Amino acid sequence: MTPQKPNKKDFSTLIEKNQSIIHKITMVYTNGWTDREDLFQEICLQLWKSYPNFREDAKITTWMYRVALNTAISTIRRNSKAPSFEPLRDFDRIDDETQNDKEQLQTLYNAISKLNRIDKAIILLWLEEKSYDEIAAIMGTSKKNVSVKLVRIKRKLEELITNTEIQKP
Repeated sequence: MTPQKPNKKDFSTLIEKNQSIIHKITMVYTNGWTDREDLFQEICLQLWKSYPNFREDAKITTWMYRVALNTAISTIRRNSKAPSFEPLRDFDRIDDETQNDKEQLQTLYNAISKLNRIDKAIILLWLEEKSYDEIAAIMGTSKKNVSVKLVRIKRKLEELITNTEIQKP
């Protein structure tokens, strides 16, 4: 069966409705604003290209995460840049958070940025409250592997955050 040509309106609605998925991934996998915009566009392009082949045997968000994460990792590998963290100056969009909450969130994202590419993806999905089954499906691994990796990732994040706290003046 030949894939059908994607409907531009449906695709635009899909991206608009789920753009937070793409933004979170670009925030974790890029160095700055320009890189985020470039990666956002690349992810949208890859989603557009693979949209006709979406079989609906998984949730649309699971498919989007898989395409977006694969695109981010491939782009970084292709550009051979080591991902690093840029302070989140534009994170003021969240109105209900206190300054302390914002600082803790920034500390968390800073620690996440120091993880390897796969660990970043797994913890990002876990923070999005995806089930172990969904994370396994997106990452192409087993539920047990996700469980083991999450324990290790949480320990590593705790260690990174503790070391950051100790280094503060």
